[in-house]
Amino acid sequence: MAEQLPLISAKSLQGEQSLPGQAPVSQLVSGEPGGAVVRRSVLPGGVRVLTESMPGQRSATIGFWVGVGSRDEAESQHGSTHFLEHLLFKGTSRRTALEIASAFDEVGGESNAATAKESTCYYARVLDSDVSMAIEVIADMVTSAVLDPQELEAEREVILEEIAMDSDDPTDVAHEKFVAAVLGIHPLGRPIGGTPEAIRAVSRDSVWEHYRRYYRPEELVITAAGGLDHDDVCAQVLEALRKAGWSLDPQATPVARRDTNLVSINGSAGLQVVPRQVEQANIILGCPSIVATDERRFVMSLLNAILGGGMSSRLFQEIREKRGLVYSTYSFASAYADAGYFGMYAGCAPQKVQQVLSLLVAELEKLAAEGVTDQELKKAIGQLSGGIVLALEDTGSRMSRLGRAELVSGEFLDIDQTLDRIRAVTAAQVQELAQELAAAPRTVTVVGPFEETETFEL
Repeated sequence: MAEQLPLISAKSLQGEQSLPGQAPVSQLVSGEPGGAVVRRSVLPGGVRVLTESMPGQRSATIGFWVGVGSRDEAESQHGSTHFLEHLLFKGTSRRTALEIASAFDEVGGESNAATAKESTCYYARVLDSDVSMAIEVIADMVTSAVLDPQELEAEREVILEEIAMDSDDPTDVAHEKFVAAVLGIHPLGRPIGGTPEAIRAVSRDSVWEHYRRYYRPEELVITAAGGLDHDDVCAQVLEALRKAGWSLDPQATPVARRDTNLVSINGSAGLQVVPRQVEQANIILGCPSIVATDERRFVMSLLNAILGGGMSSRLFQEIREKRGLVYSTYSFASAYADAGYFGMYAGCAPQKVQQVLSLLVAELEKLAAEGVTDQELKKAIGQLSGGIVLALEDTGSRMSRLGRAELVSGEFLDIDQTLDRIRAVTAAQVQELAQELAAAPRTVTVVGPFEETETFEL
């Protein structure tokens, strides 16, 4: 049995290291409503395992996380992180690509992967009886990929097609160009999938070097949620990693989390127009914003809900419902370890860009000048709280929550603690953050049937 450590509110994820020959030391992180229990262990090699056991669930979702994303690529390796996401499904020294796919298909499971700017996750959802199989197969993929040269060349073409597909979507183009402009030369400004030029240029040796550098025990985080037992998962992970030939040093410790100090952003404020022969113009207006660990992240969530988070939001009501100028409009925020950004989006007829752009600015400035009403804040708290609880009905969402807590903040908040943080936000805090955003230098991206020299008043 794993040692049970005291339950602490808003538990810091700093678990003890297990010693050779011992069962993994387990940190009891949280007891959730409904009897769910969150535990964390650090295994030999510095491998971290976090589980949420959910009584009554007959399925589980397992994720293998590596804290490396597109921002971590060396100059000659741009696009390698996303390349690896594809290639790890293409075969190992023990399994072919077909055998990997068949392992999940024959039990009715699902497997996939996701690359982000600061992490990569390989995950599967299976029946509770197939958890051990999922752990073994994903562990094999993560530890023993062969990166076959022929498969790599074939996948290079697939990724180029994926990039081309995204380039045909003007909304995707607007978001990519906006992020690149607002973050400037910061590595977070690069596209996750790489550019066509980078994908054509990156060599197999560069991808292999990227793989060997980051896919190591001390970088690995395994999270799982559903019908499972923490001690069993730890034992299965250790067996799978040792079977794969990984050397698990008992003295090794996990890599440190990223530096969370806000860095200076040297993006391009002002207007950039991206010519595209499309029927609808896509507009994004925004600025640099808070980092992922900022205490105001709950304030930002409520600000977004009020400004552009649904059909009753200010942007939707003012620009679509009252004026009929757009089909889609919303606000958004993305936050990372040392940088973040906020934005507002709208899609409209090309001849209405100036009017819509002026309305986006006006709504942000109105929020900053006048603040929010008690009714708006109450509604936003209800909207956000309900969305969080409903999302966590799914084992995949709970698995992802564990991964984010371990990789990003090092702190786990259970559902009640999260809801308490949201309810504690005041109208004055929302207005203060809105004032900060309204006063920041603005980056505006417009994608549509215009010349690059087209001008709009900001």
